[in-house]
Parts: sequence; structure tokens; C-alpha cells
Amino acid sequence: MSAELKLTLDSRLSSLQDLAQSLDQFGQQQDWPPNLQFQLRLALEELASNVISHGFGEDGHKFDIEISSSPERVKISVVDGARPYNPLVEVPEPDLEAPLEDRPVGGLGFFLVKEISDELYYKRFQGKNRLTLVKQRI
Repeated sequence: MSAELKLTLDSRLSSLQDLAQSLDQFGQQQDWPPNLQFQLRLALEELASNVISHGFGEDGHKFDIEISSSPERVKISVVDGARPYNPLVEVPEPDLEAPLEDRPVGGLGFFLVKEISDELYYKRFQGKNRLTLVKQRI
């Protein structure tokens, strides 16, 4: 059976706790295995914190999370009205071969999102960014 969860979050880092609780509850209702639950929580927290930290800042804006779950896959979209930003082309690939002391701080979060995702899409539509992650369950 398919199910959907839609959330509107304040652009505040404190909203990540509410997001995690909602995702955990939804995942339990959908009988997600623990490894899927962990991967999706990690990816979604990274995407949401990027919207907050780089898109809006903690300035009172809101953004949306849309999650649909079926027996075959989970689809998560993060929708925000921040400036246009396509992380699929604007976030450089990290140099995983460089010594740790030579690597810049940050930059691994979106790399992890890409590694977790089976599909990842970006679209700018009606003044909003929509980043969609798809994770197969089978």
C-alpha cells in the first residue's frame, strides 16, 4: 500500500528534530527496515539542513517536504523558495583521495545523499527548487 507524508518546516535548525521524529514515525508505519530508515533519515536531514543553512538561513521562511512510500520505493522531495540552486551541478565532487588535512571542511553531505539515492533529480518550477530523491525498497 502507498502512503504520503507532507510537512512544512520552519527554516530553523531546530526543525530538524521534528523532521526526524516525523520521518521515523512514518517509516515505522510503512515497515521500513532499519537500514532504509537510517539512510533516508541521514539524506533528508542533510538536504533539509542545506536548505536552512545555505538557502534561507534561520530567517523565518518555510519549506516543504513530501514523502511517498510504496512497497517498491520511497520518494522524497524537498521544495523551497530560496534562490535557484541545483546541487547536482553546483556541488563539486569531493576529492576522496586527498589527505584529510588537504580536504576542505564540508562537502561530504551531498556526496552521501548521492550515494544513498537510487535516483536524484532537480527541477526549478514556479520560483521553487525541487530536489527529489528516490530509494528502491526491493
